[in-house]
Amino acid sequence: MVDEDVKKYLKSNREEALFKIYDFYKPAFFQYANKYGLPADDLLDIYQDAFIALSEHAKKGKLDNLKSNVKTYFFAIGKYMVYNKLKDNKKIVNVDFMDELQSKDFDFNLEMEEVEQDNQSILLLQNAIQKLGGKCEELLRLFYYEEKNLDEIVEIMCYENKDVAKSQKSRCIKNLKNLIIPS
Repeated sequence: MVDEDVKKYLKSNREEALFKIYDFYKPAFFQYANKYGLPADDLLDIYQDAFIALSEHAKKGKLDNLKSNVKTYFFAIGKYMVYNKLKDNKKIVNVDFMDELQSKDFDFNLEMEEVEQDNQSILLLQNAIQKLGGKCEELLRLFYYEEKNLDEIVEIMCYENKDVAKSQKSRCIKNLKNLIIPS
């Protein structure tokens, strides 16, 4: 299914079109969200809420100038809702953010522990990101949490070009790594 068709169907508010999109993304979303260990009922609720949010965003025109694909945008909405559910349930959380950092930018072995109730690892990561300062904090938030690509970050943060943004991201990640795991 092509993104433009998905956007058109979402805006149309036709029941058959909405069900088609709903069914189209569901298997991939559940495959992705199952790694968080939430019960199937919770995941279904989250999926439905995320789908409603996606539909509303489409109707408001928020998808018209979307730079990522609709699936990525939809999954980001769902991911945010999963994190909120985990936070509300005070579940054991794997620090997915560090897994992403590890797989994309580092080649060191870092084992993040699962933490209960107080989410120490998340707090450590949040504190380290805050210590990095404004530009690094914003850049990492845009890239990892909002899933913006480097071209979008260049525009938002007024960098000279994509290479400058990429270098800055590398420096920020290196500094973050040093704050979390001092040499």
